[in-house]
Amino acid sequence: MAHRFEIVKDKAGEYRVRFKYNSEVIFSTEGYSSKTSAKDAIASIQKNGPAAPTEDNSDT
Repeated sequence: MAHRFEIVKDKAGEYRVRFKYNSEVIFSTEGYSSKTSAKDAIASIQKNGPAAPTEDNSDT
């Protein structure tokens, strides 16, 4: 599968979630103090992401 979530630990010791397509990072989250919180973020994105509206602010 080309799309995947990746949990990494940054230099500050926080956990971040990256969403990747092949080897390209599409987006990254804020830092979380625990791996459980990072996993909760993934679950939230999976649950709420498909129904999220698109907001186009490019003309403002």
